[in-house]
Amino acid sequence: MFFSVVIPTYNRRSLLAKALQALEQQTYNTELLEGYEIIVVDDGSTDDTLSWLEANQKDLPHVRWFTKENTGPAAARNLGVEKATGDIILFVDSDLIATPHFLQGHAEALHRAYAQYGDDKVFTYGHCIETCNLEDPTRTPAKITDFSAAFFDTKNVAIAKHLLFEVGLFDTDFKGYGWHDLELGLRLKNIGVRLAKAPQAIGYHVHPPFTLEQLPYLVSKAIQRGKTGALFYKKHPTFAVRLMVQRTVFHWWLWGILSLWGQLNEKTMAPFLQWLIERGYSELALQCCSVFLNWYIVQGVRQSSIAEPELLGGQ
Repeated sequence: MFFSVVIPTYNRRSLLAKALQALEQQTYNTELLEGYEIIVVDDGSTDDTLSWLEANQKDLPHVRWFTKENTGPAAARNLGVEKATGDIILFVDSDLIATPHFLQGHAEALHRAYAQYGDDKVFTYGHCIETCNLEDPTRTPAKITDFSAAFFDTKNVAIAKHLLFEVGLFDTDFKGYGWHDLELGLRLKNIGVRLAKAPQAIGYHVHPPFTLEQLPYLVSKAIQRGKTGALFYKKHPTFAVRLMVQRTVFHWWLWGILSLWGQLNEKTMAPFLQWLIERGYSELALQCCSVFLNWYIVQGVRQSSIAEPELLGGQ
């Protein structure tokens, strides 16, 4: 098998540099994995991503890159798949730092799954560890909160390319943040594609330490996630999707009560969050933000449903 590692990116030059340098340091069994390429799709970045790629191309022998107008990660990943030459697509984010045996871990897990099931209708999901250690992310230990129940999370998944084309690639109606990968995952599940864990394919999902300056961005992402969640439900109006996007009466009351119906928000909680940050608990401060961020999500879902009355469906 030959891997095409597809990485969409937007204004993340410094993190992308670390991600690509890690992927250039891979060690693997050539009898198991023939080789790999790295496809970077720049989604209309306004920073120096492209100039950095051009200046460092000699140190990035596996990398090819393409550019497009900013239309979101779904379209960017589709372009990467279309340009890929490998038979296996490995999706990673531009802020994921791979360990040296990352590709080997996916290759081993795919071979085991193919042998177990007798076909290639399977994808592997590697282990993602969240970290804010920008200098040495691999020193971060795994945590309970790193667990993800998502069926097809494109931070770290590998799948046969033909399966992606069979279900029609990512839906480019999803232009905002959230759900485009899980929506594709649902279509893959519907044709019988299975999930296989690849615990040795470890990647460190890097983000800067939480500060109050990040709050407007986080709130914007939450609102977008609510809107795209409504779109997800419109395309797949099932109870399972309603639970995923939190489009239920239970979630409305849960986050409404916990946030005091929006009274606990990024403004009113700012002093408490700053107090936690100053005492070295930035990760805890970020977790506390989930109270009002989830309230923004369920409001976004509900407001989008009201804008399109056929989405209400009994909520």
